[in-house]
Amino acid sequence: MTDIYGYPPDLAARLKGTNIFLVGMMGSGKTTVGQFLAKNLNYRFIDTDSLVEQVAQKPINEIFAESGEDAFRQLETQVLSEVASYSRMVVATGGGIVLARQNWSFLHHGLVVWLDVPVEHLCRRLQADTSRPLLKDVDLKNKLEKLLEERRSLYSQADVRVVLQGDEPPEWVSERVQTDMSKVLNPEDSAINN
Repeated sequence: MTDIYGYPPDLAARLKGTNIFLVGMMGSGKTTVGQFLAKNLNYRFIDTDSLVEQVAQKPINEIFAESGEDAFRQLETQVLSEVASYSRMVVATGGGIVLARQNWSFLHHGLVVWLDVPVEHLCRRLQADTSRPLLKDVDLKNKLEKLLEERRSLYSQADVRVVLQGDEPPEWVSERVQTDMSKVLNPEDSAINN
């Protein structure tokens, strides 16, 4: 039995409290989609970038400018390690969180979902965004293509890949994520084998 969106109404129960980690490029909609997903599943929502800023007590731009990317990545790993110990959470991660091998040990405490959005759409979404340190003073399209090329094989290790055109409303993407997650859960015992 499925509901009007095609996924079982007991999806949250079948997850048994397992965290959902959204990965993907910056601008792919992880935060917005994650908020809808958390609401639909009656989960809590966390954005790792926001938590990093709270821990550092400064914006990510300043962390990069004052301490560099390595310091940011260390804080990101620290935040992820703490978040992974909880349950019933949808976690929007930073685009580069997949780069550190150690982070995968934390991501595998949950179900990892890759929001895969074409670079052209990422460019449209990010062209006016001045808050992203990796996109400062660069050719946006070339930089995004390079970052995606570096990260694609890591993103592809996700349990679920949701390929998007980039112009879908976040509510619809959330529904797609739920449908695709229900397909990877074992209907017999809903255990997540990571």
